[in-house]
Amino acid sequence: MKARSDELQIFVCVIECGSISAAAEQVGQTPSAVSRTLSRLEAKLETTLINRTTRRMDLTEEGKYFFEQAKGILDQMDELEERLSSRQKNPAGRLRINAASPFMLHAIVPHIEEFRSLYPDIQLELNSNDLIIDLLEQSTDVAIRIGTLTDSTLHARSLGCSPLHILASPAYLKRHGTPASVAELAEHALLGFAQNEGLNQWPLRHVHGDRWPIQPLISASSGETVRHLALEGQGIACLSDFMTRDDIRTGRLKVLLAEANSGYRQPIHAVYYRNSQLALRIQCFLDFIQGKLADYASREFKGDS
Repeated sequence: MKARSDELQIFVCVIECGSISAAAEQVGQTPSAVSRTLSRLEAKLETTLINRTTRRMDLTEEGKYFFEQAKGILDQMDELEERLSSRQKNPAGRLRINAASPFMLHAIVPHIEEFRSLYPDIQLELNSNDLIIDLLEQSTDVAIRIGTLTDSTLHARSLGCSPLHILASPAYLKRHGTPASVAELAEHALLGFAQNEGLNQWPLRHVHGDRWPIQPLISASSGETVRHLALEGQGIACLSDFMTRDDIRTGRLKVLLAEANSGYRQPIHAVYYRNSQLALRIQCFLDFIQGKLADYASREFKGDS
């Protein structure tokens, strides 16, 4: 059995105070409790550290060596605690963030300069992956996930939500016309997702409900690829507001069937492992990005917004 830090502290205190009774008073224990701790420590180490008589205590050679090493270990622990306390006041260290490419490019990267100016001691490592990852295997501190969460083993924090729009480029609409009803979508080239069937359920009200299942003419695994296909006039897509806001504002994409939109908003969560206290660098990032996403929840479904 290994020596514990509290036993090291008692041993060092006894030597520095010069007696068991003085050490006991300092640590708030009885002299007999301190004496038992010393005996237990010597038993663990299988050596005598202190030659004790009724009038004096003398360190053995092993005790002198152990005293210097124990004091060094306790000093290192104090320094570590001070550094950790300082980091809690001034967030620092590497922060590894994982998110799907669209969210990384449109919702995180545009705000990096401001975040770095606020927290210059945090070193960011940004990784993009359009599939759900294992946080431990990928050495990730926090992952951003869009849509309904299924993994109950992770801690999750809601960052907000984002509307979904039915979109097409002016060039596509010029060539193929604008669908006037949900049913008319069946006559158009629809762009969908290859690895997430839930994203092929568009939030459109019709006679049978408020989700319209589509059969994509072209499928892609990444929302960013679907966005570029739409921009290139390859079809009609259903995409989140956070990644198409500028496209809509500049007229590169037009919002379709807004009156039939059910108003569903995609939830956005940050997921992470947490054993106890959440590291301040992670907490600062979550607070920051949540503030940037706050207006998505109240965004209206209007084609010219």
